[in-house]
Amino acid sequence: DDPGLIPEEILQNSDKTLVVYTPAIPKNHQEYQFLFDNGFTIKKRSAVLGEITRGHFTVAIGGTHGKTSTTATLAHILKNSDKNATSFVGGITKNYHTNLLLAAHTADELIVTEADEFDRSFLQLHPDIAIVTSVDADHLDVYGQQQEVVKGYHAFMSQVADKGLVFLQVHALQAITDLALPLPKRVVTYGLNEGDFHAHNISFQVTENAVPYFEFDLVHPDGVIREIKLQSPGFHNVENAIAAIGVALQLGVPKTTIKKALANYQGVKRRFDYILTKPVIFIDDYAHHPSEIAALLNSVKALYPTKKITVIFQPHLYSRTRDFADGFAKSLSMADELILLPIYPARELPIDGVTSEIIYDKVEEAKKFLYPKDKLFKHLAGRPMEVVLTVGAGDIDQLVTPIKEFLERV
Repeated sequence: DDPGLIPEEILQNSDKTLVVYTPAIPKNHQEYQFLFDNGFTIKKRSAVLGEITRGHFTVAIGGTHGKTSTTATLAHILKNSDKNATSFVGGITKNYHTNLLLAAHTADELIVTEADEFDRSFLQLHPDIAIVTSVDADHLDVYGQQQEVVKGYHAFMSQVADKGLVFLQVHALQAITDLALPLPKRVVTYGLNEGDFHAHNISFQVTENAVPYFEFDLVHPDGVIREIKLQSPGFHNVENAIAAIGVALQLGVPKTTIKKALANYQGVKRRFDYILTKPVIFIDDYAHHPSEIAALLNSVKALYPTKKITVIFQPHLYSRTRDFADGFAKSLSMADELILLPIYPARELPIDGVTSEIIYDKVEEAKKFLYPKDKLFKHLAGRPMEVVLTVGAGDIDQLVTPIKEFLERV
């Protein structure tokens, strides 16, 4: 945050420069203020994304959980098809090592983009197809209560083109109908075990030295696609893949192409991301909401039912910790051992009385510990570990390599 770091080339070309910022940048940011005072054109990322997508056939994927993985899955399928698709993903795809897949800028270009609900950014989009993966309570600093989150997603769906289509997860559908909100004209439902699109015969295999893969049949209104293999593990990723497959079919991608693409899809970094498979299984995950943690641990416990599961969790945001302390405690209690780190504040200032301890005090079943990051390795030394998870959306990712190197020495 220093105006002196702004490149001279930018300063000399203010009339040719567009400054793009996200809601994480506060208005008192010195670089922002300098650019504003000097007449630069400054726009939010969401507004620029709205401009980029305008005039293009657009698929927008929203949801309080699952939107990044679903976007990445669909982007990968389209990348492996004859579709000319540009994709904006909210995470780094492991197949392509980027969050941006660019297509030829021609008349047939279609755009796939993640639709972020924070700050109601997704209302800048007017897609032709939308996916809504979940409408759970989150970002209550923006919405206040879950009903307003649901209404926000309803407004997003209402912006889908008149002849467009909404792929709506079954529980999200229930939340919308509970508020008696009218549905868009064309809605298709999906879910893991129910909906117009759902999975059947789900199985998984775990080999000694490899990442497990899931296999399932996809039941859809026009038939069944059998024996789909998915390298990106987890029941929640099967559900995300179902939505992606549904849209791909709607766009005319052949079933054989979809199956081939999913068989070599490696997922997204920090989403059920295998760092080690031996001597200790080590998985890194971005989960930062109680529902996401529960989904993660449900899958890990199913994959490794006899192994001890150690979770290292860093809460993200003071407000989210305050709002969901009970939910965090319940989902984290699914672990055998829990190590809680201090809250990562991101864009927030501290809130009186809100620390990781309010989660720690409510955790019941797991063996629990509360440590600052600099005491973590001292705690881990000499402890028996079989499955280790680093979980959270803050700077816990900076611990992944040191933990990997530590576990390799164990």
